[in-house]
Amino acid sequence: MGLEKPNHPLISIVDVAKFKNHSDINAVIFDFYVVSIKRGCNNLLYGQQKYDFDEGLMAFMSPGQILRGEEGGMLPNLEGWMLFIHPNFLWNTPLAKKIKRYDYFDYATNEALFLSDKEETIINGIIENIKLEYHNNIDKFSQDIIVSHLETLLNYAERFYQRQFLTRKRNNHQILDRLEKLLSDYFNSDDLISKGLPNVQYISEQLNISPNYLRGLLKMLIGQNTQQYIHEKLIEKAKEKLSTTDFSVSEIAYELGFEHAQSFCKLFKAKTNFSPLEFRQSFN
Repeated sequence: MGLEKPNHPLISIVDVAKFKNHSDINAVIFDFYVVSIKRGCNNLLYGQQKYDFDEGLMAFMSPGQILRGEEGGMLPNLEGWMLFIHPNFLWNTPLAKKIKRYDYFDYATNEALFLSDKEETIINGIIENIKLEYHNNIDKFSQDIIVSHLETLLNYAERFYQRQFLTRKRNNHQILDRLEKLLSDYFNSDDLISKGLPNVQYISEQLNISPNYLRGLLKMLIGQNTQQYIHEKLIEKAKEKLSTTDFSVSEIAYELGFEHAQSFCKLFKAKTNFSPLEFRQSFN
């Protein structure tokens, strides 16, 4: 990509303006964690997803993900920086395991973090501290100090994502409305019988949202993850059938996509503290 040799073999911060615009490169697979703040990146793709914002945004990638560009080159007209962290740099530190808990490393690119000016100043300050440290002579304290800065940066990103879930209420509630309609249509169709319960991956694909982003959004809005929300809607449908029809519990379980009535009864009991029959009897 025409970059200078890094000052540290396992961690590097690069000014994206220094990337040479190779028109013959339309995709890059990174073998390391990437954290970036970019501007002017509206034509970058992650898989089939596009950025939905043309100003400053913060994005995260984990090893093995693909960054794609459209015709004309990989990184046209970009400003900002990219932080590259090789997994080996985190070896034998608490962050080696903890970094996998930050769901935003698996968000799609169009689910990037939109920073306020104040937030961007905070993040850029941490980046300057990391840069200053790895430009110094490396000693036995270097890794611990840099890892500490990295953990601070990732914790701030977690906080800012929670803020974003709150401030983008309109978009988020539109997603929730689409999710509710999707599940309602699914439960009222023959798909439950033929395909069984929809899984998280199916729901995410239908909504064009990454599973981790959807989970984080639902946790913030309603305090449930995606699987819990699917089960809640399923139990609502089960209650409707138990209270308005004469179908047996086995028949209702079958219509709700359960191969075995026992599995349905176990889930219903766990969610309501009643067996299906006890719930039905409460209406008599």
